[in-house]
Amino acid sequence: MFDEKIEQMLGRYELLTVHDHENALKEIIQEIVLLGLWRSKFYEKAVFYGGSALRILHKLDRFSEDLDFSLIQPETAFDIKKYFSAVKSELGLWGFEVSTEEKSKKNKSTINSAFIKANTLIHLLKINPNLKTHKNAVMKIKLEIDLEPAAGFTSDLKYHLHPIPFSVKTMALPSLFAGKMHALLCRTVRINIKGRDWYDLIWFVKNNIPCDLHYLKNKMVQTGHIDFSQVLDKEKFVELISEKSREIDFTLAKKDVEPFLKTSGQKDELNLWSHDFFNNYLIHEIDVLADH
Repeated sequence: MFDEKIEQMLGRYELLTVHDHENALKEIIQEIVLLGLWRSKFYEKAVFYGGSALRILHKLDRFSEDLDFSLIQPETAFDIKKYFSAVKSELGLWGFEVSTEEKSKKNKSTINSAFIKANTLIHLLKINPNLKTHKNAVMKIKLEIDLEPAAGFTSDLKYHLHPIPFSVKTMALPSLFAGKMHALLCRTVRINIKGRDWYDLIWFVKNNIPCDLHYLKNKMVQTGHIDFSQVLDKEKFVELISEKSREIDFTLAKKDVEPFLKTSGQKDELNLWSHDFFNNYLIHEIDVLADH
């Protein structure tokens, strides 16, 4: 059995299938990883961003796989292994048996990556002895840290109550929007269609979050997607999203995001996804929101 607080955390979820239980366990592990990083003073050096930051700190209504971080200041010698023991110790305190593994780099990269792995069956049986999965099934959560962040993002301190109260330094919502738009605009479409990016775009628009265009431009300049001399204003931003939407196969985009949605109602919303929806209706909404 898990600690009582973990049982309370599981009570937040509708647990009908093994897949439901796995998603809940992954998210709880993510939250405890964030707690362990807080104890180890990690947020003095880094901020939390990406889909999991939106999910855990801002109630985005879809699951997210990875934990993404950005250093506050560039530090190419930063070593994620320094924090492994704190994370494993924290997870162990709450009843999770995990291993950690740094991802070896095949190519030169400014991203430091690691994995947290846990045997799925062992942890499912702690919830309910009747839950079944393959005995060698592994829950895997990837941590990624940008060692050479683009300048210009703004940060925020958010408090989180589970499994105990602690704080997380994260990017402010307009910078989170910019980071998501960098991913959406700059992914190679032919090999990497992420419907999650488009789902999150809708979330930002629904919640009236402006995009930090200064930070977005810095990220796009850093990755070579625009030149520093180019202007990235509201009109150009809308134009870029419109161009990208015309490239996307939204049938594939819907297949990507569907496993991360919890309810049939959310999945029904995907029926709206089309070039017309994104290129006409949503583009108009973005035009109203976009920051100058």
